[in-house]
Amino acid sequence: MPLSPEQQAEIEDQRGTPQSTLRTTAPGMEKHLYTAYPVLDHGFVRVIDYMGDDAAICQAARVSYGKGTKSVSNDAGLIRYLMRHWHSTPFEMCEIKLHVKLPVFVARQWIRHRTANVNEYSARYSILDREFYIPAPDHLAAQSTTNNQGRGEALQGEEAERVLRLLQEDSMRAYDHYEEMISQEGQQGLARELARMNLPANVYTQWYWKVDLHNLLHFLRLRADHHAQYEIRVYAEELCKIVADWVPAAYGAFEDYRMGGATLSAKGLDCLRRMLKGEEVTQETSGMSKGEWREFQEVLG
Repeated sequence: MPLSPEQQAEIEDQRGTPQSTLRTTAPGMEKHLYTAYPVLDHGFVRVIDYMGDDAAICQAARVSYGKGTKSVSNDAGLIRYLMRHWHSTPFEMCEIKLHVKLPVFVARQWIRHRTANVNEYSARYSILDREFYIPAPDHLAAQSTTNNQGRGEALQGEEAERVLRLLQEDSMRAYDHYEEMISQEGQQGLARELARMNLPANVYTQWYWKVDLHNLLHFLRLRADHHAQYEIRVYAEELCKIVADWVPAAYGAFEDYRMGGATLSAKGLDCLRRMLKGEEVTQETSGMSKGEWREFQEVLG
């Protein structure tokens, strides 16, 4: 179950008792507050609180840049200017606090984004739930033969069934032993902080994650990309929907310049100029390595 009965009751209570405020609110974000959006088999992401909107980004930019922004006729144009020229500090004026439930191995990827405030559920003090991420059959893929970090084709037939059975059996067995170690009849059980080390990396954890918009967009640029691991990408894709409603002008500029745009090296730009002049450019004449050339060709489609 993604949400416990206690968490669901808390959400219903919070949504049922709205409070007035003098601060600026974002209508698109208000509808997301407290709602838990399911991700994977037992996970979720929900907004606990937020600060700022598109106007807050522009307000900060005009304070810091003064007359330099007077030629920009509207907020959307100013935001696109800031995004285009990599002026990041105005985007830091917006913040979001999330409650996320996710597998431990996904959390270990996520925490590499260190520009956030994190408070994780403590298995030293509390007992973890018997909840494990088990991939759906179509996401049960073999190791890629060309990319050490990637996946190949999905496993099929008996091999897929064997792997799923091992994942399920190993997860349940580890949790059985976890419970046995912390609650032995007639004697003192093992400390929770030690018993937890027996649990596999697909067990679910939870945390509160607070981050500013600039660093959140950096997270989304990497983790919502199609190259990212599926299990973290689905969280990023859910967050993209929320951010698009929260700061539509900023997210539109982000989609255009970051997600949909591309950065070329000096050599890549030189090759593109030569191609536009009609010159036939090859990897051998480009000055690029084979890997760089392959990536350059992908950018050009």
